[in-house]
Amino acid sequence: MSNGLGERTPSRTVHAAFERCAAAFPHAPAVSVQGTELSYAELDARANQLAHHLGGLGVSSEDPIALHLERSVDLFVGLLAVLKAGCSYLALDRRAPQEWQGRLLQTAGAKLVLTLSEDAERIPGVATPVPLDQLATHLSGLPTAKPATTVGLENTAYIAFTSGSTGTPKGVCVPHRAVLRLVLGADFLSVGPDDTVLQYAPLAFDASTLEVWAPLLNGGRLAVAPPGELTPGELVGFVRDEAVTVAWFTAGLFHQVVDTAPEALGRLRHLLAGGDVLSAPHVRKAAELLPAGALINGYGPTENTTFTCCHPVGLPLERETVPIGRPIRGTTAYVLDEHMRPVPSGEVGELHTGGLGLARGYVNDPDQTAERFIPDPFADSPGARMYRTGDLVRELPDGSMEFVGRVDAQVKIRGFRVEPGETEAALRRHPDVKAAAVVAQTTKDGVRLAAFYVSDLLVSAPALRRALSEELAPYFVPTVFTRLESLPLTANGKVDRKSLSALTSRQRPDVDSGFRPPGTPVEKMLAQLWADVMELDEVGVDDDFFELGGHSLIATQITAEIGNAFDAVILPRTFYENPTVAELAERIEELIGGDER
Repeated sequence: MSNGLGERTPSRTVHAAFERCAAAFPHAPAVSVQGTELSYAELDARANQLAHHLGGLGVSSEDPIALHLERSVDLFVGLLAVLKAGCSYLALDRRAPQEWQGRLLQTAGAKLVLTLSEDAERIPGVATPVPLDQLATHLSGLPTAKPATTVGLENTAYIAFTSGSTGTPKGVCVPHRAVLRLVLGADFLSVGPDDTVLQYAPLAFDASTLEVWAPLLNGGRLAVAPPGELTPGELVGFVRDEAVTVAWFTAGLFHQVVDTAPEALGRLRHLLAGGDVLSAPHVRKAAELLPAGALINGYGPTENTTFTCCHPVGLPLERETVPIGRPIRGTTAYVLDEHMRPVPSGEVGELHTGGLGLARGYVNDPDQTAERFIPDPFADSPGARMYRTGDLVRELPDGSMEFVGRVDAQVKIRGFRVEPGETEAALRRHPDVKAAAVVAQTTKDGVRLAAFYVSDLLVSAPALRRALSEELAPYFVPTVFTRLESLPLTANGKVDRKSLSALTSRQRPDVDSGFRPPGTPVEKMLAQLWADVMELDEVGVDDDFFELGGHSLIATQITAEIGNAFDAVILPRTFYENPTVAELAERIEELIGGDER
């Protein structure tokens, strides 16, 4: 990948690479957010001013600074400013409850949180909010020249949290070196000054590393989607209006876009998809619409910085599974057996990976770091390490790799890596739950979490859902809750998770509302749509979508179907504010009647 500057990885830090672009393309657009556009020079100057302010707050090199911001100009000024101050950034999921955010801040040791004044009271007490909207006048008087810092390639650029089986999230420390390896001189993707890259992934999700820094370190433009969830139609419209040339979609979103608006894909020069297993039929359809080699299946754990392997999809597809491809430049990959010996091509083994993309380890967790980041016996350089991914793969005859499964129970939920044991640990902490098990189940729309619990007090599923939603990020909350008299056991007395994974039901789940059948034509259509999408026998008009197990991807699918059926645009916000069939039906009837949204 050429950044137009004649070198692949000329810089020692992410922000130094950005500063080279700002010097080369000062007047070129860097970031566009909801009608506001900053040039490279403007973004550089504003980030320098905020970095000077952070320095005045007493931060030191590598101190983690959190960001609690919607997609906005402030967010990207903040990201860059944190790095320019010599610190590392930690992006918080604004949808996550305070308790969850507090755990991440404590684990990372973050003392400052960049936010807005309206959200300051939502910041957990373990850290101090820095409301950017109250600092505008002060910042305008600070120097626009970059502050002096001493950080280099091996210093941490950001911390990204992943799930852990102990019930404690693990913070991956990603160094500047790893980010530069991903976006400068890459052999799987080319981004340059003529490109516009979509930014839609949550900043807490490591796909954002590619989205943000690929354009900003190569002179391209970052087109930032509006805050909140977008329907596939809205997202495709944004891609069209912004003339996006490079985009990254999670597997679930990719499947939805291919199903609902495939014609939009033809405008892209590169489309990366991943975060979970891709459907071969969807890949085949997308590849027919995109330029040759434009569709890329990207695979990689957070611990090896977004992508470890990539596979440019070609037609015809020779297999019904889509390979994860070969290691990208600067990356090592070994398929090993339990004795750390390479397995023959075609046989299944655990993938171990290393190279320039390897993280430093887990923040403030030396034991977990030592367990997962182990010495690399195949490396030429002394002291080299590799990461045990826990992913089972096999090498194909052409040298690419195919994902087979997991060594442990870890799964991907809407692109996020989730260890069911973390959710299970939270469920067991509930005072009214005697025993619990959380397993992954495969449905027609992908993977979901299912919770099974034992309770003498007949605690309701909605009550458990609310309790977990106050403690865990949304993607950790199970889709379904089932009360059992006892958990099934295997012959050796362990919980029989295999039988629980197969224990599915189309019965309407336990919800707060009593069952009331649909009455009007719109209610009947919506109730049937919800039942079909969520694989239930029936849905009552007073049933809450989220208590039934709904989530954002299902919501976007339903709103798209509503648009097709009624020629009425239902925004995600409207859906979330009217989460029952009856409420949503009333809203649709108002729209059909011509009322304003």
